[in-house]
Amino acid sequence: MPTLSESAIATLLTPYLTPPAAIIPQLSDYLDLLLKWNARTNLTAIRQPEEIVRRHFGESLFTALHLSDPDTLLDLGSGAGFPGLPIALQRPEIRVTLAESQGKKASFLREAIRTLRLENAEVWAARVESMPESRCFHTVTLRAVDDMASAVAAAASRATHQIVVLAGAPPVLPPDLHWEPSIPIPNSNSTVLVRAVRHR
Repeated sequence: MPTLSESAIATLLTPYLTPPAAIIPQLSDYLDLLLKWNARTNLTAIRQPEEIVRRHFGESLFTALHLSDPDTLLDLGSGAGFPGLPIALQRPEIRVTLAESQGKKASFLREAIRTLRLENAEVWAARVESMPESRCFHTVTLRAVDDMASAVAAAASRATHQIVVLAGAPPVLPPDLHWEPSIPIPNSNSTVLVRAVRHR
């Protein structure tokens, strides 16, 4: 039995967006897989299914609405796949790379991609710094990373157009990037979405 009905998931997501009906079954499968793995591997500190849908799915799908038009995206420090996996579901035209150096989390991401039948997502199971220098992405996303300053520096060397951050406050940027006005995230008093774009 699923932990939440598909209609309950759709209702919980309403403040963030009206998700395409086609992805609701995939989100349901993602939720069930996440809860199953989280029982034995600490993927997320949030344990309640409703909160996972709101905080993880909702905020990630909300991010997908504010990306402009990337063709490639790197989710740096993807963890349990947020925001990268919901973005890959919502925006199948974007090629998403989930960078996660912790082995168990990377294994979960591979299983999630397989379970969700995502053809536009892949896992980089190592530190981003070990990628070939030539690998760059239109957009790099950051959410709930441990060392935001180091992550922004790593992201800046990979992003050709923009860095999208979900954080309490915008971190310091390299001089060739500038912040656009922050976007409030529904149901959150502590997190905003901000885009840093390259000077042209």
